[in-house]
Amino acid sequence: MFRLDGQVAIVTGGAQGIGVGICKVFIEAGATVAMWDIVDGQPVVDEITANGGNIFYQKVDVTSKESTESAVAEIMEKHGRIDVLINNAGIIRDKSFMKMTEDQWDSVMNVNVKSLYVTAKAVLPHMIEAQYGRIVSASSINAMNGAYGQTNYSASKAAIQGFTRSLCREVGKHRITVNCVAPGFIKTAMTDSIPKEIIEGAIKQIPIRRIGLPEDMGYAYLFLASKEAEFINGITLHANGGVYPI
Repeated sequence: MFRLDGQVAIVTGGAQGIGVGICKVFIEAGATVAMWDIVDGQPVVDEITANGGNIFYQKVDVTSKESTESAVAEIMEKHGRIDVLINNAGIIRDKSFMKMTEDQWDSVMNVNVKSLYVTAKAVLPHMIEAQYGRIVSASSINAMNGAYGQTNYSASKAAIQGFTRSLCREVGKHRITVNCVAPGFIKTAMTDSIPKEIIEGAIKQIPIRRIGLPEDMGYAYLFLASKEAEFINGITLHANGGVYPI
């Protein structure tokens, strides 16, 4: 169960943090993975392919129609299919609202929200033609809880849930499902820079008493990307160890 053998999956923001975890889990499940990122993902790809993983890197700006469409065309030429789109790319530009600049607001909305329009618009024609597809996007626990200094980020992650609930109604007739994952506190390069005592305090708030790992998120995405999850559509899967009362 939950295999992706023979399928082609795009993972945006795949070169870092949760994105790497998703790529690794999908490869273990048998998928061919197109890692999209604006930063150089080739070192990660080289490491994964050295262990037998079927993955390739494409430098893609997910806010750019031209960049995204070019990458999709390359995938279709080489592989002839796109089964899964994981919208994982995202940024933070934290600042209290009264100190937040318009650029800090716009840049977060561009990468976190506009990218969904750009990537889905490029991929959906191929999924519709195939009468099959899975689109899973990254929301956040802060879409529900909010966070000090994150009006831009929290608003963008809440928007992703609205996008998900709406798009699923339009494309479900083509056997395409649209869902999102809302991660909680996950171990990444960003959290590694947080003082130890703050991390320990945060972990005490998590019922299972540990920080999440990128691979934990990878398995959440794998479930929603699987053929077996066909009747799961338009949902937000909360993956946070129980810290948020659902």
